[in-house]
Amino acid sequence: MENIEKKLKTNPLDVFEKAIENASPIFEVVSKRIGGANYQVPREVRPQRRFFLACKWIIEGARSVKGKPMAEKLADEIIAAFNNEGFAIKKKQNVHKMAEANRAFAHFAK
Repeated sequence: MENIEKKLKTNPLDVFEKAIENASPIFEVVSKRIGGANYQVPREVRPQRRFFLACKWIIEGARSVKGKPMAEKLADEIIAAFNNEGFAIKKKQNVHKMAEANRAFAHFAK
């Protein structure tokens, strides 16, 4: 949080909240077996899972960078998510693309 405050000179909690909001997926795909075939069925993500996925992706993005201390990598990834860029945002966009591509199977959702 101190690194975020040094780099952006704003309240780090506001930056963190906005980063989580930007990285949170709205839809995801769930594999469902119907009649011997597996379908990727798009579903809406619950709020608790949105937070979990956003945090997981931000941490994963920070871990993928080499050569810096973890606190600095995590601050950089949170700032990137705050600015709608970085690993977590790419992951969210890929999940949304998958859900959009499999929209035809939405009627299988319970």
